[in-house]
Amino acid sequence: MMVSRDADLELRRLKERLVVLTDEAAKNEIILRRSQARELDLLNAQDLPVLLRLLTQGLADSYGLNAVTLLVTDPDHRVRHLLMGSGHSLEAFAGVHFVDSLTGMAPQFGSFHKPWLGPYLGADHQLVFPSVQNLRSIALMPLRRQERPVGSLNFGSSDPARFTRHHATDFLNHLATIASFCLENGVNRALLVRSGVTDVLTGWHNRRYLQARLQEELARARRDASALICLLLDVDHFKKVNDTYGHLAGDNVLKEIAARVNDEVRESDVAARFGGEEFAILLPDSGLDSARRFAERVRAAVSASPIDTGSDSAVTVTVSIGIASIRPTADAEDLKSLGEQLLAEADVALYRAKAEGRDRVAHNC
Repeated sequence: MMVSRDADLELRRLKERLVVLTDEAAKNEIILRRSQARELDLLNAQDLPVLLRLLTQGLADSYGLNAVTLLVTDPDHRVRHLLMGSGHSLEAFAGVHFVDSLTGMAPQFGSFHKPWLGPYLGADHQLVFPSVQNLRSIALMPLRRQERPVGSLNFGSSDPARFTRHHATDFLNHLATIASFCLENGVNRALLVRSGVTDVLTGWHNRRYLQARLQEELARARRDASALICLLLDVDHFKKVNDTYGHLAGDNVLKEIAARVNDEVRESDVAARFGGEEFAILLPDSGLDSARRFAERVRAAVSASPIDTGSDSAVTVTVSIGIASIRPTADAEDLKSLGEQLLAEADVALYRAKAEGRDRVAHNC
């Protein structure tokens, strides 16, 4: 009789244990399906902005976290330029923070090769989770590509038991690998789309495109027996803007200048970022007088109002503009040399404008 009771008790315990295991298996299956769906979303992200939002707010919603941040190592501002050049404000990506290096962001980043789980310590982790309150436990995941750190994906929870050093990190390791691959792929795709003939910061064409179009426009001018006019614009005292407000503020200024100039450019004109703080505009089918009026409109538009530097301050900037004109003869064959001559003459005029006091237009024709 006693054996029977013991057997019944053991059977009940086994049944209860089976129910618990079955329930845990069902929960784990749901978690696995949810994780696989989220990873597919990351892998199928249509562009870099979508990917950044999926890696932050998307993961926070999916896993019920109080905070998810993404630190992106971007010492040359390449990723920032890609986003700004495609018309996105960096402030629009809540939770994404661009840093020159992970060093100094948290003590764990000194030797950061695998996920770190543990308690949130404000003194150590406030740079990783800026402006986030009531966190009790966190998971910091290194993002690496080809043994090179590209950032950190960071989970934060108000539950002190959500992330501890006793938890397995296989899942987080896998997620970090997927995120690293997607981030690198998203940046490379964005670069491929824009860097061929487009300046990634301003959205204007780049110097490579200008060189190709210059010969095309010279060939057209030769055929039509017309002149081709070139304007070179240079931002006055731009180094002072960078030194005073920082390079990111300088990027904001260049982007806004390009937008203001672009409002004055005709569809038939060819506008390009020539390099640094210099811009070039080709004016086909335009006379010298109309080119001067155009240049004055551009100069006035740039300095019409202060430009937001992105750091609770604004700065008024001016540009100097040089104008040159060339009329190819019917027998002109070396259009490349003619193009170089046109640019050189516009450059001479630009330096004359600088020498005469800046914020003015000068011409070499």
